[in-house]
Order: sequence, then C-alpha cells, then structure tokens
Amino acid sequence: MNAVEKLAPNVGTAPACRAMGVSRATLYRRRHPQAAPDDCPQRRQPRALDAAQRRQVLDLLHSERFADKAPAAVYATLLDEGTYHCSIRTMYRILHENHEVRERRNQLRHPRYQKPQLLATGANQVWSWDITKLLGPAKWTYYYLYVILDIYSRYAVGWMLASRESADLAQRLIRETIEKQNVDADRLTIHSDRGPSMKSHSVAQLLAALGVTKSHSRPHVSNDNPFSESQFKTLKYRPEFPDRFGGYDDARSFCRRFFKWYNEEHYHSGIGLLTPAMLHYGQAAEVIQSRQQVLESAYTAHPERFVRGLPSPPCQPTAVWINPPNDASTGPEAHEKGLPEIRRPRKPVAPLAHPRPGYPSSCCVPAEPDSISPDGTEPNDSIGPRQLPLDTRVIPQKIPGVWGQRPQVTAIERPTVLTRH
Repeated sequence: MNAVEKLAPNVGTAPACRAMGVSRATLYRRRHPQAAPDDCPQRRQPRALDAAQRRQVLDLLHSERFADKAPAAVYATLLDEGTYHCSIRTMYRILHENHEVRERRNQLRHPRYQKPQLLATGANQVWSWDITKLLGPAKWTYYYLYVILDIYSRYAVGWMLASRESADLAQRLIRETIEKQNVDADRLTIHSDRGPSMKSHSVAQLLAALGVTKSHSRPHVSNDNPFSESQFKTLKYRPEFPDRFGGYDDARSFCRRFFKWYNEEHYHSGIGLLTPAMLHYGQAAEVIQSRQQVLESAYTAHPERFVRGLPSPPCQPTAVWINPPNDASTGPEAHEKGLPEIRRPRKPVAPLAHPRPGYPSSCCVPAEPDSISPDGTEPNDSIGPRQLPLDTRVIPQKIPGVWGQRPQVTAIERPTVLTRH
C-alpha cells in the first residue's frame, strides 16, 4: 500500500492501483478511515425508558410475586391493579439484555454426524449392503432380501433370502461371503445404513474380528448409501418383477434368475457399459480392447460417418466414491494424499466368546430359513421343514410345558449360506 502512495503522485491513482494489484476502494478507505460502529455513540431514543425505569421493571420481574410468571401475565396483573410500566415486548427486551430469556423446555439436540467418505479403486475394497422387503402371497407377509454389493464393480458378491430380518443371518452372510471372496484382513470396508441388523453388536464383533472397517450412513440421509438403493431399484423395476410372490420358492427362483442376469449379462452404464462380472474379475481391459478394434474397423470402412474422428468405447472406472470431497481430486491421486483417512479397528486380543458360559446349548433350535446366493447351487434339503413367511396377524401360540420344566427340543442342523466364488 505504501508503494501505491509513492507511485500515485507521478502516474495517477488508478494506474498505480492497477500496476500494484490494489483496489482503489481499499486505498480510499485507508486514506479516510471511518469510525468503527462500536466507537460511535449510540443515539438514545427519547421515548425509551431510562436506566432507573428499566431497573425498576427488572426488579419487579425478579420479585417473589412475579418470578414464576410470564411477562404477559405480569402485564395483565399490573393493568388490573391500575399500574403501567412498559409493554410486554419491552419486558422481554429487558430480560434479554440480562440473559434471562431462553427455552424452558428440554429440547432434543441431535449430534452432528460425520459424512462418510469412502473410495474404491479396485474390487473387494468397499462393499455396501442393505436389506429390502419382497411382498409375500398374503397381506402383511414379506420376504427379506439381503444383498452385499461391491461398489467398484457393482457385482453382487453375496445375497440371501429369508423370512425375517435378523442380525445372526447378516453375520453369517458377511462372514461366508468374505471367505468365498478371499478378502485379506485390514483391506475391506463394509458400508451400510443404520438399520437394526447393521448396527447390531454381533455384526460389529464379527467385523472387528475379521479386520473389516465398519461404516454407516448418516441418519435420514439416503444419499449416503446410493449403490445399494440403485441396485434395489434395478431389481424392482424389472419387467418380470411381480406385484407379489406366490411363496418362498417363487421368490427364490426369481432372485436366482435376476442376480445371474445382473452379474453376467447386465451392461451397467456406471462402469463403462461392462457387466459387473467383467470388471470384478479383471476382464475389462480385454473387452475394451476388443471393442476398440471393432470401432476402428467401422471408422476405416466409413470415416465420413464419424464427424469427431476415431471413436472410442467407454472407459472402465478408475475410482468410485461415496460422498467425494468437494475440494480435492476424486482420482487415485487424492487417495494417495490421504483423502479420506480411514481408521481401521484393531483385532481383539482374545477370541470373542459369549458372556454366558455354555451358551448356546445343544438343545437350542436355530430358527433360520434356507439361504441362497448367485452361484445357482440348490439348498440342502436335509435341514428340516421350511419356515412359512412371518404373518403379523397371527397371535403366537404358547409353548406347552410345566412350570419349571421346558419341553424337549431336538437340535436341527444349521443351513449353509452360499455365496459367490
């Protein structure tokens, strides 16, 4: 600024400001500084109460008679007694100046949840899973479809159909899907919403034991889990998707056909018109090269049809984000710089065990339905009778027995959750 002042008498104020990159308004403001608002004396309104009168009103509001009454009630009481000091609004102003006006009720304040920011540059780095309902044959009956999706390749690495939502079923599906995909420890992040099964203690213990990072969406924010929501929309907007399924076998048969089509035949627009299986198992480069050769042959035969030159097929994605940062690159360079920083849980020193010794006992019955997955393997038929879908209109029957004794129940072999190899 001093250089501008020295240069201005010789070349002029405007050329000096342009040469030094200084705004003329800044220069003029510095030459003629104005008094700050705090330094200016506030003009008092002639009709306002003076300090003594304001103190009198405050003492009246602090008195034992009016300490627990609102200013409106104080105002009305004084008017009935033939006294007027000020208006109701002035009483509130006086109380506000003395920091005595606030919300009396206990207001619920929601905590600030951190926005999840996840980056996947390859397969089996970030998975997203969710549960959706499929309508059963009767009203108020549902089937629950568990789906685990790789956000980079959009490949459904595991799924299961059940007649209820359970944290134990989700735990078994996640564990066996990780085993079938041969995912190394401290490499995978599993993202989900804040449903009861997703936030259950058993699922959290399993992820900690396997060295998997757990991530959750913010409450009431559907955009934090976009890949699972989009996959469910693709499922329910298929032309053959029925209004209701005729039974468990009908729903299972439909899911087998859908996930085989989705993984191996569906050309996904979000991954360069590749199928999820191509990108998940490393076949994308070969397919894109073959497509490029076809386009080059078409360009050689009819170059006049391609006004923009030699065409090229869509490229495979290099990075996939959940909530990408606004002020950084969304490519692999941003990940190398440490965006985002993910804290991975430590493995427990001792193996996790149930707090009750000897639990579960051999007489416990695993009330779990058949599980299926995209490999097309038929479920084991030796697991006993299949459960019917849950009907909330039926009152559950009491277990027969005598007080102090429990009925004899034989153990049933647990079914196996099948996942994609």
